Amino acid sequence: MTPELLSSFVLFAFVTSITPGPNNIMLTASGLSFGFRRTVPHMVGIAAGFTVLVAAVGLGLGAAFAAWPLLYELLKYGGAAYLLYLAWKIARSGPISAGGEAGRPMTFLEAAAFQWINPKAWVMAVGAIATYTPQAGFLGNLAIVTVVFGLVNLPSVGCWALFGMALRRVLHAPAAVRAFNLGMALLLVASLYPIAAELLG
Repeated sequence: MTPELLSSFVLFAFVTSITPGPNNIMLTASGLSFGFRRTVPHMVGIAAGFTVLVAAVGLGLGAAFAAWPLLYELLKYGGAAYLLYLAWKIARSGPISAGGEAGRPMTFLEAAAFQWINPKAWVMAVGAIATYTPQAGFLGNLAIVTVVFGLVNLPSVGCWALFGMALRRVLHAPAAVRAFNLGMALLLVASLYPIAAELLG
């Protein structure tokens, strides 16, 4: 792991963590509906679950999928179904002060487990292992990649929770919050386009 490769990987980790995806869409909606403090377990769960996923992919989970393609298919379509369920929950949520069903933010364990069925998380993990983890001294390089990705991921996803919380100052009316959450839910559904295109193609 040369300094040049490490700096390139840090940029890769930042860009893939900060750009929109299922995690960041859900964090924005959670920050708006529940505030930053109550969204922290969700954020930490994402970082922890994703870090474990990167390590697992590096230690051979990708080879297991190659050996048993059905396992990968079940994970992919099960994840898509769960994302649709989450989109439905987000679309129905409103501000806590609205007096209706406020729901609750995602817990640490739920957020950590979600990484295993999050399509973007898998792409990020596989990309990190395949591109930025040299085979010479692989276990040491894997440890570096795993730790660095976790350290970069947490503040990156936290920005989206802060963004959602900041929107609370703008979106005061319950109807506006519900409309925003509906938009977030539709974006979450749109993130499933690659899987839908594969099914329809």
